[in-house]
Amino acid sequence: MTRPRTIVVVRHGKSSWKTNDPDIKRPLSARGTRDAVVAGQQLARLGVDVALVSPATRAEQTWQCLQMGGVTCDDVRTTDPLYHAWTPEVIEVIQALPAAAHTVLVVGHEPTLSDLVLTLSTTSVHTAAINEKFPTSAIAVLTHDGGWDDLQPGTCRLEAFEVPRG
Repeated sequence: MTRPRTIVVVRHGKSSWKTNDPDIKRPLSARGTRDAVVAGQQLARLGVDVALVSPATRAEQTWQCLQMGGVTCDDVRTTDPLYHAWTPEVIEVIQALPAAAHTVLVVGHEPTLSDLVLTLSTTSVHTAAINEKFPTSAIAVLTHDGGWDDLQPGTCRLEAFEVPRG
């Protein structure tokens, strides 16, 4: 039997609205930075094989803060479909991951991330909370018993949902 796959879904930290930059260039706010570092501390024990990060500045800064908190990964991929993509596109990106990768971290945006988590997972104690809101810096952890290429709607277990605050 193969080791279960783990998908860690992280919404970017709170962004700053004190800028005239276009949406894709909006940076994290001070609170967003603090929260993302705490998220990194909570995730530091995980061995991340691949990190998929939206090209938006706030998502890239969230990844940097996760690293400051202790998350490590040698295979970090800026992934255009994570910015303004829909769930099927994100699933396709994950399905294409190498078989050797067991844990993937996805840093992206709403409403895609909550839809991704709810689409991939069966109902759990965390479903209602995610349906209500997937706040900035929120973390959802899913496990999947098959290979990445077997990933389909309803084939994951939603193991955890947390909203780190710093």
